[in-house]
Amino acid sequence: MRVVVQRVDQASVKVKDRLVGNISKGILIFLGIEKGDNHKDADYLLEKVIHLRIFEDDDGKMNRSLKDISGEMLVVSQFTLLGDCRKGRRPAFTSAEEPERSNLLYSYFIDSAKERIPVVQAGIFQAMMKVELVNDGPVTLLLDSKKLF
Repeated sequence: MRVVVQRVDQASVKVKDRLVGNISKGILIFLGIEKGDNHKDADYLLEKVIHLRIFEDDDGKMNRSLKDISGEMLVVSQFTLLGDCRKGRRPAFTSAEEPERSNLLYSYFIDSAKERIPVVQAGIFQAMMKVELVNDGPVTLLLDSKKLF
């Protein structure tokens, strides 16, 4: 499972010009699910991202987590994070999980986040989405549950 985490001042996601998710200060997560991923991968990444110390403290140091600042979370599914661009010019998505199983893990990630973070919004699985954000910093991180060490 891969996530791109972006520290944001605000972020939103629309589907067919309809706002489906909107947050203020917090993190935007793009979530890609790989074949073989399971609840353990989701749990690991969720705990990691909500405790990452990527928000500034009073001294301007990145020393506070999403939980520390009572920040918000927007989760958007993005299978293209599993694109393999090593050969040719068209990405291959053979390592991306099948949609039905991927949707189950996407929903699990969101439901688990809602148990830990007061404000969690999400995009719509498999929809064509328009994502807008104001990246704060900018701070952008890539995490992969298969790269634990």
